[in-house]
Amino acid sequence: MTLFALFGPPAITLLLFVIGVFPYALWVTRKKPSRAARLAAVGSAAALAAYGAGTFYGLAYTNPLDLCATKTASGDYVDSGRDYSLTSATVHHFPPSVTCHWSSGYSTNDVSFWVTPLLFAGLACATVCFTLILINRSQRRRVPHDNELDA
Repeated sequence: MTLFALFGPPAITLLLFVIGVFPYALWVTRKKPSRAARLAAVGSAAALAAYGAGTFYGLAYTNPLDLCATKTASGDYVDSGRDYSLTSATVHHFPPSVTCHWSSGYSTNDVSFWVTPLLFAGLACATVCFTLILINRSQRRRVPHDNELDA
C-alpha cells in the first residue's frame, strides 16, 4: 500500500473541509439562509467528501491493485511483511469499497472505517433538510395573500 493510499484520503478530506469553510461562511453571513438550508449544504459536503475519500479520490477506479499491496520488481503484488500474494481486487461504487483478495484465502477492505457512516449521515441530513425546505416553500405558496380588507 502506498503512502498516498494510507494518508492521502484523510488529508485531502480535511483540506477540502478547511477550504469549504470560507465560501460557506461568506454565504451564511451575506445571504442569511435558513437553518435547514445551512444543514443541507453541510450534509451534502460531508457526503461528497466521504465518497471522495472512499474511492481514494479516483485511485480506486484507475488502479485498485496499488491500494491493496506493494508491487515487486517482478510485477507481482504482495502484502508487505507477509508471504501472501494478491489475487484480485474488487471495487464497489456505492457505498464505496475496495476489497483485496489474497492467496491465503482472506480478504481485506481498504476503505477507512469512517467513510460509510459519514456518507450515509451526510446523505440523510441533506435529504431531510431538502425535504423541509420544499415543505416550507409549498406552505408559503398556499397561504393566501389577500391585501383587500374584508368589509
